[in-house]
Parts: sequence; structure tokens; C-alpha cells
Amino acid sequence: MADAKPAFDLTLWHRLESYEIGPEGAALSFADRLARENRWSVDYAARVIREYKRFCYLARTAGHEVTPSDQVDQAWHLHLTYSRDYWDRFCPEILGAPLHHGPTAGGQTEKARYFEQYAQTLKSYEEAFCELPPADIWSPASLRFGKHPRAFRVNPEDVIFFKEKRGIVLMLAVIAALLVLGFVLGRIT
Repeated sequence: MADAKPAFDLTLWHRLESYEIGPEGAALSFADRLARENRWSVDYAARVIREYKRFCYLARTAGHEVTPSDQVDQAWHLHLTYSRDYWDRFCPEILGAPLHHGPTAGGQTEKARYFEQYAQTLKSYEEAFCELPPADIWSPASLRFGKHPRAFRVNPEDVIFFKEKRGIVLMLAVIAALLVLGFVLGRIT
């Protein structure tokens, strides 16, 4: 006989759905902060928070380790900084158990493990919620762990971005012209 699909835990889902992260009445809400820190719209951040709650639901009910999408992981990281809320209220009262966040130890074995866990998480998501996860928040496992193996986060206000190689060439040409102009003007005076 095939394994029976576990029943949807409506009580847990209602607790998660009604839960608001962070202190009431904060001038900068959790959604506002998440949007600001990731350069997302507040509407998109709200959608990510809903997906974070779905991830937390799966963490308690899937029966296997789960791995978040990058966006969901950003919500989780931020939630962990609200440490009193996370450990004193969210885990015991909403989830009913601690939910620890463990970083990868690195290497090919870990990469393969997280790739498989993420693929299983997407499958469990579809089974639990009877729909595909939103593609703009939950990318396929091949993109989540394969596209940018050396990706890192930068503050866009600290750097200049060029979308094309022509932009870099143009910038270098301008710098060279300014250096030549500076040299010529320095010789004239």
C-alpha cells in the first residue's frame, strides 16, 4: 500500500497565517524592513512572508528536512534578528517546536544534499498546498543551487553597476580622457 498523504494541519496553518512578526505598532514593520533590505516592493515582501510561513509549515509537517528559496531564506534571516519574538513567541506558541537555521558546511556533498532537500521541499509544497510554489519566489533547484555558485550580496548604493560590457569600456574611456586632460592641463600651467 502506498504511503498515505498526511492530513493538512489546519490548526497550525491558522496560527501561522494570523501571526505577525515583530512588535505591534513598530514604525518600520517587518515587511517594510524586509522590502528595504532586499530592494523589493512592500507587496512582494508581503508575498515572501506568506511563503516563509508556508516554509515553516512544511518544516513542521513534511517529515523531512526542508530548504528555503533564497527569498524565503532572507525572510528567515531577518526573523531570526527579532530574536525574542522568534524564540520566545514564534517557535513555542506558533510552531510548537524550535526551528533552527543551520548554514551549509560547504563542499560538493553539502551542495548535493541541499539540492535534493530543496527539490523535495518543492514537491512537499505542492502536495501540502495543492499548487505549485510561485516561480518568482521559489526558483527551480537547478537555479537555486546551480546558477551563481559564487554569488554574494552587495549594497547597490556602494557600487556602480554596468549592465553591458560597453558600459565598462565607456567608463574606462572617460577615466582615460580625464587622466590625459589632467596631464595636459598640468603641463600647461
